[in-house]
Amino acid sequence: MCLILFAWRAHPHFPLVVAANRDEYHGRATAPAQFWPDAPALLAGRDLAAGGTWIGVSRSGRFAAVTNYRRAGRQRRDADSRGALVADFLRGEASPSDYLRDVHRCAQRYNGFSLVVADRDTLCYCSNCDDDGPRELVPGIYGLSNSLLDVDWPKVRRGRAALGAVLGRAPPLEADALIALLGDERGAGDAELPDTGVGIDLERRLAPIFIRGTEYGTRCSTAIVIAGTRAIFRERSFAAGGEPGDTVRVEFELGGASR
Repeated sequence: MCLILFAWRAHPHFPLVVAANRDEYHGRATAPAQFWPDAPALLAGRDLAAGGTWIGVSRSGRFAAVTNYRRAGRQRRDADSRGALVADFLRGEASPSDYLRDVHRCAQRYNGFSLVVADRDTLCYCSNCDDDGPRELVPGIYGLSNSLLDVDWPKVRRGRAALGAVLGRAPPLEADALIALLGDERGAGDAELPDTGVGIDLERRLAPIFIRGTEYGTRCSTAIVIAGTRAIFRERSFAAGGEPGDTVRVEFELGGASR
């Protein structure tokens, strides 16, 4: 997952609004979003290589998403799967703060990550690439790419503004409008680009909100809206070259346990 835009208690009618793109190699096997057979309350896509997920929501209103932290040459092949961090929270019952405290204790088992988890009362964030530890987030509009929360990369800055504009027009809030803002293919000037050690050519290719590529690019765009006691989920898949695929559309009433 390479861009997560989310509004937490920033609108009176929508406590949580999420728009996120997953960028990944097109050859990595992935199952489309569905309620998992082995965790029927968990709605998410599934990474078939490692068994976890990058973003999802549960029937009880739990939400989680993870991004990789981009730092060239510092990936361990023996690291645990970061996708398990999302799936384990969605399956479980621990509060966001308690869960992240447990994650923080064993955070170095994973390659670099930033993780956002929420229930219907609290939203928390942590990364294993800073020394701050887990923290609860106050109401606002946030952006997270392959760095720390709200680090001002061009796609993060542009995405936060676009999400704010969508919220400014609501209600009603259309999930398709969230999917649409994730299709922004504009790049950025070299002076605005981060230096993550991958070289300027790759920084340029990774700069847009939506990355169109034959081998690596945006694999899916996901919108999640919590509106009162109802959850709205949309996920549009993309094939190599950015060709649009199927769209998963799910709406359900919140309630019940996450198991």
